[in-house]
Amino acid sequence: MANSDDNNTRSFSSLVVDGMERAPSRAMLHAVGFTNEDFKKPQIGIASTWSMVTPCNMHINNLADHAAKGVDDANGKAVIFNTITISDGISMGTEGMKYSLVSREVIADSIETVVGCQGFDGVVAIGGCDKNMPGCMMALARLNRPSVFVYGGTILPGYHKEKKLDVISVFEAVGARSNDKIDDAELTCIEQKAIPGAGSCGGMYTANTMASAIEALGMSLPNSSAQAAVSEDKRVDCERAGSAVLELLKNNIKPSDIMSKKAFENAITIVIALGGSTNAVLHLIAMANASHIDITLDDFTRIGTNVPMLADLKPSGRYQMAELIEIGGIQPLMKILLDQGLLHGDCLTVTGKTLAENLADVKPYPEGQDMIRPLDNPIKKDSHLAILYGNLATEGAVAKVTGKEGLVFTGTAKVFETEEMALQSILNGDIVKGDVIVIRYEGPRGGPGMREMLSPTAAVMGKGLGQEVALITDGRFSGGTHGFVVGHITPEAFVGGTLAIVENGDKITIDADKKELTLHVTENSIAERIKTWQQPEAKYTRGVLSKYAKLVSSASLGAVTDN
Repeated sequence: MANSDDNNTRSFSSLVVDGMERAPSRAMLHAVGFTNEDFKKPQIGIASTWSMVTPCNMHINNLADHAAKGVDDANGKAVIFNTITISDGISMGTEGMKYSLVSREVIADSIETVVGCQGFDGVVAIGGCDKNMPGCMMALARLNRPSVFVYGGTILPGYHKEKKLDVISVFEAVGARSNDKIDDAELTCIEQKAIPGAGSCGGMYTANTMASAIEALGMSLPNSSAQAAVSEDKRVDCERAGSAVLELLKNNIKPSDIMSKKAFENAITIVIALGGSTNAVLHLIAMANASHIDITLDDFTRIGTNVPMLADLKPSGRYQMAELIEIGGIQPLMKILLDQGLLHGDCLTVTGKTLAENLADVKPYPEGQDMIRPLDNPIKKDSHLAILYGNLATEGAVAKVTGKEGLVFTGTAKVFETEEMALQSILNGDIVKGDVIVIRYEGPRGGPGMREMLSPTAAVMGKGLGQEVALITDGRFSGGTHGFVVGHITPEAFVGGTLAIVENGDKITIDADKKELTLHVTENSIAERIKTWQQPEAKYTRGVLSKYAKLVSSASLGAVTDN
C-alpha cells in the first residue's frame, strides 16, 4: 500500500498502516470499520471519558460520536477509545476517595498509552469530571500532537422550594440535619432533586474551574467551558473540535506551541477572576510540569496581587454556571481582562488564532447583570487563592479566602488523624467556636491520595460554624468547599512536616493578609516534638495506591508521579 501524498499530516499513523509489511495492522483495522480510503487519512484519537459511574460523564459517549463526526467530515479518520473516571461526589468522605487524585495520573497515563501505541496523528480529549480534565491535558502535553480539549459541560440546577440546588446543597444539608435544622423528609427531598441529569457540578467548583482555565490556556475552542452538557451548543462544540484538529495538523500547531508560560498565566488569571477552586493550583502546576513549563505556587501570589475576584458564583456566591452561560459565559470576562492588560493577547490558541483575535468581536455582558462585577467594584480586590507560608507550611499551603470569612483566624487546635474522625466529631457537636480542626496524614503520600475534605467542611457550614471554625489539612478541598480553610500543607505530615507534631490545645493563626500559617509553639518545642515523632507505617503496601505513594511528589509541586 502506497504512502499518502499528505504524509506530513500522517507522521504517526503512516508508520502503523503504510506499506506491504503493515498488512496485518490494516487487517485488524478493517474489522473495526476502516476502508481502504481511511488508511490514507490522518487518524485522530477521540479520548472519551464516558462512564455510567457519574452524571458528570454519562453523556460523553454521545459527545465523542459528535467529535468523531467532525473529524470524519473534515477528511480525517476518527477512532474513539475510552479511559476511566471516578466520582468524587460519590466517594467523598470514604476510603475510596483516596483514588480520586490518583485517577488523574491513571487517565494521563492511559491516554498517552493508547495514542502512543496506536499511532494517532492528533487527539480530541473530552473530559467531564474534576480529574478527567487535568488528566487529559497532561497526556496531551506529553504526547505533543495536534490536540483539542472539549469540556463535557455543566449540569443544569435542581430545584427545591424554588431554591436552586446542586451536589454541595446535599453535603450541607447533611450538616443541617445533624444540627436538627431540617428533618429526614427534607433531607430526602434535597437528595432526590439536587442532580437532575448529565453534566458536571453546577457551581464554580473544580470541573467548571478547570474547563475555564483550559479555555483561557488556549487548548479549548472559545466558549467550550460555558455550555450545558445537554445542549445543541455542546454537540456543535464537539464537531468543531474534530475539524479543528485537522486544521492544527495541516498547520503543524502542537500543544507546545500553545501551552506557554504566558498561556498558563492567562489560565491562572481567569481562575482568580472567577473565584475558582483551590484544586486549580494543584492541577495547573501538574499540567505545566507535563508541558516543561515552570509554574510554581509563587506565580499564583504574583499574579493574584493584580487580579481581582469578579464572579459572584457558588460556592461562596449566588449563581451557578448555567446562569453564567445565559449571559455569555467567560468570553466577555476575558475581553474585560484583556482590555485591562491582565491577559496576554498574543498567545496562540487551538483556533489557529491568538487569544486577542478570538476575543476581538466578543460582545459585553448585558446591562444590569450582577453576576460578573466591574473591575472598579470587585468582590475582592485581589486573589481569593492565598498561598501561605510559615512554620506550619515551610513549602507552602493553599487557602481559599473570598473575604466573606474574614482575613485572619486564630484558634485552638483539635487534631484528627483521619477525615472520618474529624467528620464524626463535627456531627457530634464536639467542634465549637474558636476551634481549628487539624486533619493530617491525608497528603499525597500519607493518605495516600490527598482526599478532598468536602464532608467535614460542608458539615461545618451546615452546622452554621462557617465563620467561627477553621480547618487546616495536608489533604485537598473540593471546589465546592467554602469557609475558613487551608489545604495542601507542605511538607505533609507523613514526611515529617510540622503538621505531624501539632497537639490538641496548640494555638494556630491563619493570616491571609500576611500570607502566613503559624503554629504558636517555640522553635525548640517543635524540634523536641519532631525528635520523638515516628513516621506511621504505610497504609497500603501493594496495588495502585502503594505505587502512587512511592512515586508522587509534594503537593507544592503538583503531586505528580511523572517527575
